[in-house]
Amino acid sequence: MPQDLTTPAGRRAAWLNSLFVDHAVLRLGWRNWGVVEPGRLYRSNHPSPWQMRVAAKRSGIRTIINLRGHREACGSDALGRATAAELGLEHVDAPLESRGAPHKDRLQRLAGIFGRVPEPVLLHCKSGADRTGLAAGFWLMLQGRPVEEAMRQLSWRHGHVAASRTGILDAFFREYARHTRAHGPKPFLDWLAQDYDESRLRQEFRSRAWADRLVDGILRRE
Repeated sequence: MPQDLTTPAGRRAAWLNSLFVDHAVLRLGWRNWGVVEPGRLYRSNHPSPWQMRVAAKRSGIRTIINLRGHREACGSDALGRATAAELGLEHVDAPLESRGAPHKDRLQRLAGIFGRVPEPVLLHCKSGADRTGLAAGFWLMLQGRPVEEAMRQLSWRHGHVAASRTGILDAFFREYARHTRAHGPKPFLDWLAQDYDESRLRQEFRSRAWADRLVDGILRRE
């Protein structure tokens, strides 16, 4: 059921859910903050209300893009939406997957969001490692940056484990790089619309068992 923030009891319940069910207690001292491009795009794990306030003040954040999507029973989601509204920030849901081949339609929708929302933008998922890395890399590709620069957004520094099932996100960018080597330069959105084969990428990608145990069993990533 939706989190109710209109009463003290409801806010306490949302905080307890956020801290101990959504594991926000682990994010209190680890922001997983990253600057993709100063003054334009930033990335982090799911920010707490005070972390969102700090980001708005220090970096001038005007838009929050939530890559987890709307989660009715999640205290972190409810608190984040309420704080964004309080600060006058635009809050946009753009859910992505972390362990599946990126969906063409979701990325095309995200490209439209990037094109219309006021900057600076803060991207976040839960841990800020996988979906956030994909979205940050995707944004760089839309700016015409090299694919190698985009792929660096999926890194150990942010907690991304490429050998696990989340490595399919790296493979997505490699598919574009392979296509351009074989056929010459092509705008990324054109490749996405005309050449990207989501089903084939899903079928061909293979992860490592040890990495899956680390990400899914020990780190318990979303």
